[in-house]
Amino acid sequence: MTENVSLGMPQLPAPPYPPEVRARLEEDARAIIARYPGSRSALLPMLHLVQSEEGYVTRTGMQFCADMLGLTTAEVTAVATFYTMYRRRPSGDYQVGVCTNTLCAVMGGDAIFEELKEHLGVGNNETTPDGKVTLEHIECNAACDFAPVVMVNWEFFDNQTPESAKKMVDDLRAGRTVEPTRGAPLCTFKETARILAGFPDERPGAVEATGGAGPASLVGLRLAKGEAPHHRIVHPRGEVAGQEGE
Repeated sequence: MTENVSLGMPQLPAPPYPPEVRARLEEDARAIIARYPGSRSALLPMLHLVQSEEGYVTRTGMQFCADMLGLTTAEVTAVATFYTMYRRRPSGDYQVGVCTNTLCAVMGGDAIFEELKEHLGVGNNETTPDGKVTLEHIECNAACDFAPVVMVNWEFFDNQTPESAKKMVDDLRAGRTVEPTRGAPLCTFKETARILAGFPDERPGAVEATGGAGPASLVGLRLAKGEAPHHRIVHPRGEVAGQEGE
């Protein structure tokens, strides 16, 4: 017996941007495209640009990128769905990412993620009803000496605990000022996307704000450059401490 399978109606074309929005985005897009010798190389920042408009990469945004760059929507979709920094559905003003990779997980990242899910009443990649916070678990942020690490709109919150992470999301939802451990002051996800598209961060003091690596990372860097005495930290297998050269 043949199973009755409904394929559904084909998806309608993406609705266009309002004329005034498209005119503004076209001006920005031309500035982005001018940075590159080949227009298709501008696709990544272009996706950040359209994400800054609606908070995620919509079908309208992908069609706009395709039109401006002379690509097919399939080519644009392939890129937009590959990179996790591009959101594919409406999300919050603040993307709260908990690192659950190996070191952060064993240092408490898994506990932070589980408690935030319960505290916020959302699951992975879900947004609070007020539209303020989208919670997700993320992979390594190259800040292992600050584990466990939480990121908000790609700014670092180091050495977190379940209690500090819950207070942080509560402050975000209440509109209170929240300062990253290092790096630029927080801005909304849409504002972050525009900065990632390559446009200046015009907030006073934002460009000057910075953050450095932790002590463990800096020791490793100095050793690699030969700027610090080389003391063996881990003994090669089969050797005994106290041998010549240690």
